[in-house]
Amino acid sequence: MDLKQELETSLKELRTEKQRKFDESLDLIINLQKFDLKREQVNLFVSVPHKIKDKKICGFLEIKNDLVDTITKSEFKKYSEKSELKRLVGKYDFFIAQASVMPLVATTFGRALGPSGKMPSPQLGILMNVDDKQIKELKERINHSVKIKTKEASIKISVGRKSMKDEDLIENIITIYNAVVKALPRDKENVKNIEVKFSMTKPKKIKIR
Repeated sequence: MDLKQELETSLKELRTEKQRKFDESLDLIINLQKFDLKREQVNLFVSVPHKIKDKKICGFLEIKNDLVDTITKSEFKKYSEKSELKRLVGKYDFFIAQASVMPLVATTFGRALGPSGKMPSPQLGILMNVDDKQIKELKERINHSVKIKTKEASIKISVGRKSMKDEDLIENIITIYNAVVKALPRDKENVKNIEVKFSMTKPKKIKIR
């Protein structure tokens, strides 16, 4: 049975479990093996075909923009308090920045955004030119992307919601899985198995070999 068929079967089984009152998220867990966390890292953004959710985005920009919640340079000093920084990090899923203010973003917000993994990044989040078209495009890319960073010997990532169609969820899973495998030092050799689960269910294990 190939991965797609295995996923189809697992999702059918997961959907027979007790219905919850909220739209559960579907999580993909990729369990790693022969992977040295100290020396080897996976750190990438993966673009998925089907949007998982609208992310709450905040922009550090020179001037206010109606398309995104904006913090301008003159407002940076408001965030010198640790509690204000903590609140800001908790409020937004993703931060973007104009390249010209990035050095100041690093010194003002780095201690809070760095450890939480939300620092604006050149991969996805730093704008050279700010106009409505650029911001719209960037927001679209952010909403269709997931960030993957290895912190332990398994990667757990939300790939969609229960209300989505199975085929859309499967496309997202396969896209993410293939991108992770490609980024691993020894390809599929580094994957022990994968699991899928809704928020409130037990995981279904899928063998890769």
